[in-house]
Amino acid sequence: MWQRLRTLFRGFLSLFVTGLEKANPKALIEAEKENLRAQIARFNENLAQHAGFCERLMRQIKQLEAQEKELVAKAAANLKVGNRDAAGQYALQLQTVKAQLEENRAQLVEAEKTYQNLLTARDVTVREAKAKIQKLERMLSETEMLEAQAELQEMASGMISSIGGAGDTLNRVEEYLNERRDQAAGRARVAAGSMDMGDVQVKVEEQKALADQALAEFASAYGLDVPAPEQAAATPAAPAPAPIKEMGPSGS
Repeated sequence: MWQRLRTLFRGFLSLFVTGLEKANPKALIEAEKENLRAQIARFNENLAQHAGFCERLMRQIKQLEAQEKELVAKAAANLKVGNRDAAGQYALQLQTVKAQLEENRAQLVEAEKTYQNLLTARDVTVREAKAKIQKLERMLSETEMLEAQAELQEMASGMISSIGGAGDTLNRVEEYLNERRDQAAGRARVAAGSMDMGDVQVKVEEQKALADQALAEFASAYGLDVPAPEQAAATPAAPAPAPIKEMGPSGS
């Protein structure tokens, strides 16, 4: 039971962490960068220790080479003077030094080879890791750009829909206004049709008579003549009939 609960808890925790990772890819990339720097630092530290081992081997080889030369010289000198026992001891030590020297040289070759392999492996691994991180950064930038573009397109689509909706509203307002204008024009027409034009004509004649009376009073007060109202132009007079000649013989 506890194992099942532990597994279920791990599953929920994994889902939660996965959701956080999906929501924060940039943070993951930064974490991987930091992890890479830490790994490089640890690798360089171990590589430095290996390089120190190579340096110790080279120093030991130099010491053994110097000891070899010294033992060779001592053995030869004792042999020349006939001191066989001392020469034999130096020769025996020389064999031991040569064996150690050969072993150290072989170890140095292997150590140098390992060092170069480690350098190559480090450089290749770091380049691959950096290339992958750069690729992920480019993908992240491209993804963010595409998401922003998609959001803008969605906003544009929403604006177009909103503008279309506003256009429909404006069309309805125009329809309402046209209806009100037509109703107002119809009311004005009905009111004009119901107006009594006889009363209007009486009012016009009355105002004209008042104006003529006022004009006559004005002319009388100032001794002016009031011209007669204009009349229609006289028709042209008919031509006089031609005289009738009397028929008969002319007098002689």
